[in-house]
Amino acid sequence: MATKVYIIFDCMFSYHSVYGHVEKLAEEIKKGASSVEGVEAKLWQVPEILSEEILRKMKAPARSEVPDISPKELTEADGFLFGFPARYGMMSAQFKFFLDATGSLWNKQALAGKPAGFFFSTASQGSGQEETAFTSITQLVHHGMLYVPIGYTFGAGMFEIEKVKGGSPYGSGTFGEHDVGQPSELELAQAFHQGKYFAGIAKKLKGSQ
Repeated sequence: MATKVYIIFDCMFSYHSVYGHVEKLAEEIKKGASSVEGVEAKLWQVPEILSEEILRKMKAPARSEVPDISPKELTEADGFLFGFPARYGMMSAQFKFFLDATGSLWNKQALAGKPAGFFFSTASQGSGQEETAFTSITQLVHHGMLYVPIGYTFGAGMFEIEKVKGGSPYGSGTFGEHDVGQPSELELAQAFHQGKYFAGIAKKLKGSQ
């Protein structure tokens, strides 16, 4: 049986996600995870919580064609990488809304023992590149999931200081201000690494059961 890794992201309409930064990281993470033999990686997005009318007034772009995921589908996966734009050092409200709907899974501890990690987009080079993941760990703890950071396994790329670079030992990341542009090659490389590294751990954990 293949190890199933679900890469679940939020492209909530905001100035640091509307340009597809989080989804771009997700796609690269999927490539990395899929490069591990015996691993099946799949992209999902959390459902939109705003009405069509509000989105139209906000002039939001069309949603990604990646399918929406429901809380009950989480039980099918062996591991998760959750991605979202940051808001005041925390995950987006839309992603939190999705996790708030997992109460029945929490009640049964249906996700306990499953590995999970984070990737994110922030508006600036503030503490959000670490704090966003740090404040999100509580969601994993209540479900009994196992947090898998990337640490410094990405090597020299973790120490780049000459160029603008997102990401941290907590997970891959990018900066979503539209004038910064899309994720850099280094950020995409880190995302690929995270997917591959995480998939390897998820595979080992499943094999030990």
